[in-house]
Amino acid sequence: MAKRLIVIGGGAAGMFCAVNAARKGVSVTVLEKTGKLLSKVKVSGGGRCNVTHACFDIGEMATRYPRGERFVRKAFHRWFTVDTIGWFKERGVELKAEADGRMFPVTDDSQTIIDCLMKEANRYGVEVRFHAEVTELEAVAPASGGADGASAGFKVRLKDDRLLEADYVCVACGGYPKSGMFDWIRKLGHTVEEPVPSLFTFNMPGSPMTKLMGVAVPEVQVKIVGSKLVEKGPVLITHWGLSGPAVLRLSAWGARELAAGGYRFGIQLNWAPEFTEQQARERMQEWRYERAGQAVGSRNPFGLPQRLWEYFLGTAGIAEGLRWADLPAREQNKLVSLLCAGNYAIQGKTTFKEEFVTAGGVRLSEVEPASFESRKVPGLFFAGEILDVDGVTGGFNFQHAWTSGWTAADTIAGKNT
Repeated sequence: MAKRLIVIGGGAAGMFCAVNAARKGVSVTVLEKTGKLLSKVKVSGGGRCNVTHACFDIGEMATRYPRGERFVRKAFHRWFTVDTIGWFKERGVELKAEADGRMFPVTDDSQTIIDCLMKEANRYGVEVRFHAEVTELEAVAPASGGADGASAGFKVRLKDDRLLEADYVCVACGGYPKSGMFDWIRKLGHTVEEPVPSLFTFNMPGSPMTKLMGVAVPEVQVKIVGSKLVEKGPVLITHWGLSGPAVLRLSAWGARELAAGGYRFGIQLNWAPEFTEQQARERMQEWRYERAGQAVGSRNPFGLPQRLWEYFLGTAGIAEGLRWADLPAREQNKLVSLLCAGNYAIQGKTTFKEEFVTAGGVRLSEVEPASFESRKVPGLFFAGEILDVDGVTGGFNFQHAWTSGWTAADTIAGKNT
């Protein structure tokens, strides 16, 4: 008789677990509480799906996880970036790496990934039940076991009071809980690290800078005032504040600290991080001589977008048309400060519902990284965001999803029941 696996959650980790278990002979049912599968895959990477990251060193890759670095370092020995790339390639999906290391399907369409996974699910008979919200998970008497030890059997109760049974359960319902999701996990003896948002943008309500929405700068240093948190990278000015990779990475590293402060904090920005304030001042002095007759606003020595440069000039009180030779020292110093050490107040965050990522989840010391099996309840597995693991951008989170999903599936398929 085939082993019976219930996967709770139809996201990337859950579906990857389901299809890889089913292709090895396990009878799989996926319980999805909404009416659609793989919703984050659909919207991630602007609809292109940041499948993984072109990093092929386990130690280096592991450093991209603010929570779970040591855990994923062990897990990646089972399934890593090269395995993900190869798995999709075997099924006709080629991935490409962009300059920043993000990897997307060559089609630049997340539907390609969804179609691949659904084709596998259909091919191997994965059963999917929609609007199936779990309200209770119970470990029952051990099923007949083999030499590796008997696994527990499970009863899964749904919101409509249906009761399902399985030999194994993989919990893969990530995201910030809006129901009693963690209650039934705690009842099984597991500890849950309180989830807080990660990967969010910074709100600057009322700031005149938001009028520059759409302006992007490829390299900016962003520092949380009063902390050691600092990141460099692209920054995008939006109508609500600041976004872009540098901001998102910073939100990931500071997820708990920023939550504790109610998302009210100060940031300091260096829009030309290759320059210190002193170096920027010296650079301007050079332009005072080299371009004495030119208007300060006509061109800037830091390669900044023109709209941003003009905003800095206006904020520093530098008159339109003023020549470099006539730039007063006081206004020049204001300009340097705005450029290299501008301070801004952040009041709140913006997250996108479909792409929501959390820091927190099931405590990692209670899960075996080589198998993703519970150390407290035999036969219970966890995959994806339900664990206290999160990466600095989407590709790292997806790699964790593929790794955990595949490893749980492979472990289950290899057990004797």
